[in-house]
Amino acid sequence: MKVVSYGGGVQSTALLVLAARREIDFETFLFANVGDDSEHPATLAYVREVAMPYAAQAGLDVQELRRRRRDGTSETLMQRLHRPATRSIPIPVRMANGAPGRRNCTADFKIKVIGRWLREHGATAEHPAAVGIGISLDEIHRANRRRREPHEIIEYPLLDLGLRRTDCERLITEAGLPVPPKSSCFFCPFRTVDAWRHQRRHEPELFALSVELEETINERRAALGRDAVYLTRYGRPLAQAIPEEGLASCDADDGDGSCDSGWCMT
Repeated sequence: MKVVSYGGGVQSTALLVLAARREIDFETFLFANVGDDSEHPATLAYVREVAMPYAAQAGLDVQELRRRRRDGTSETLMQRLHRPATRSIPIPVRMANGAPGRRNCTADFKIKVIGRWLREHGATAEHPAAVGIGISLDEIHRANRRRREPHEIIEYPLLDLGLRRTDCERLITEAGLPVPPKSSCFFCPFRTVDAWRHQRRHEPELFALSVELEETINERRAALGRDAVYLTRYGRPLAQAIPEEGLASCDADDGDGSCDSGWCMT
């Protein structure tokens, strides 16, 4: 069994193009959706409106997966963050000194979700599935740093082919597809300051949701007698850290907490 962990970004979309051209031996692409209320809307639109139709025409299969509870119901990352009984925070919120906290969202909402699908489709420790990850040559430091399940073997096709991110963008364009936006949760604390500024100026409804999430987390922490945490490294509330003043010149989104490769990691 061979699958690609598809994140909906540049590198994993390049893998989709390479598979369509039969230059890599993968036919199944698994998109672990952390939630329609959590993934960036642009990523969801790209996966559903661009990647899935393209894959279908090429005889490939892009499957959208979700985290399931033991009772069979689904759970989104945003729902987890708003669950009253939750004492830990699964996203890497920033402490007062700017340092990120623990990050469990990747394992719970991506790696385990894909791992469960693989087990349900026959992967075992004795007969593991090959999981292709879209890490390009300019990100080689990210290889071999992610958790894997016992029934998986991780492969890096872009590294094997010596391809960089610019090569991935070229492949996507040559296939007649638009280059996808950076993929990540819209409230990810690993977003850069420029990305937050871009969100406040161009996506005010998402920025408002991010502010509300940060406030909810801190209300819960205050009730537990814990210090406040933040979505930026500035040690103050998001609306103060990213003020409206000075946004007129901000048009770039250089977010660095992307899931382009199929696993959200830095």
